[in-house]
Amino acid sequence: MNAQTKNVLPTGILAGIAATLLVLGANAQPSFAFALYASSALPVLIAGLGWGNLAAIIAIVTSGLLGSVLASPYFALAIGIFTLIPAGWLSHLANLARPASELGGPDNLMAWYPLSDILMHLCGLVTVAMIILDVMIGYGPELTNSLVDAMSAALNDPNSEFAGDAQALAQMQQSLAQTKSIIVLMLPMVQGAVWVMMLFAAFYFAVRIVSRSGRALRPREDMPSALRMNRHAIFAFLAGILMMFAGGVPAMIGATICGAFGAGFLMAGFASLHFRSLGKDWRIPALTLCYLSSMMMLPAFAVLILGLFDTRRTIALTPVRAADGKQTPTDINEQN
Repeated sequence: MNAQTKNVLPTGILAGIAATLLVLGANAQPSFAFALYASSALPVLIAGLGWGNLAAIIAIVTSGLLGSVLASPYFALAIGIFTLIPAGWLSHLANLARPASELGGPDNLMAWYPLSDILMHLCGLVTVAMIILDVMIGYGPELTNSLVDAMSAALNDPNSEFAGDAQALAQMQQSLAQTKSIIVLMLPMVQGAVWVMMLFAAFYFAVRIVSRSGRALRPREDMPSALRMNRHAIFAFLAGILMMFAGGVPAMIGATICGAFGAGFLMAGFASLHFRSLGKDWRIPALTLCYLSSMMMLPAFAVLILGLFDTRRTIALTPVRAADGKQTPTDINEQN
């Protein structure tokens, strides 16, 4: 066993243990479950970005084995599909590079896999993971209708706060009846969108941590200028919208696609706002207003549209060999 493997093996094992503990912590603390589940991707991302693909694979295998022993094989499969495998794939893509001369650039530089393509892959991975998860739990109108019926039964409870107000109770029950046809599409859409943003946040923090440690294989990029979606992602997003009108299973798949890819365009829109407001006096209040107003549908949709119109592939370039051992990134923007 060479020196490099000796370093990679314990790193991967420790990352896998940390990921498993975070997921188990999510099961123990339901109030922080979503954040802890997303955080379980962080150790795998750090291992992959700093020590390479082998470390990420070891982390995923270790976490899967521990999950099977401490919980169940079903549990290990779920966290693998939903969190760990996407994290390992993102770290693999981030470490991909080739000579810039193959893209028409200088001979002495390396071109890294575009961040826009990494984000598009993340949206696709989350879409597939959500579909698999929905199949595993039997998601569909029957499940969501039972949830709505349970809420309706709770309203009819004599101890309910609406018990003494017949008019308010009737309005709430009518609203819940209308919700049945909407919630079956809204749940996968919202879950897909939130999961894309949470996993990308884990990727962002992993990049910062590894860059600070000096082990980063990929140069750290300026997110406001580099974070955009690939123009090909627009076709996936539009396909998801069309599928939502088909009804049934295709509509639920389309809602998942719209949620995941819509989150990608939303983040790209916010990055574009950050980039366009650089150096402006009104930058901080304007961005604060945009973030606060994005909690409502119409402002968030406007930011998403900005992300749809501002597609870009930013390729980071670094010297093949630097005399001081450091890499200084240079960006090439390919406007789409």
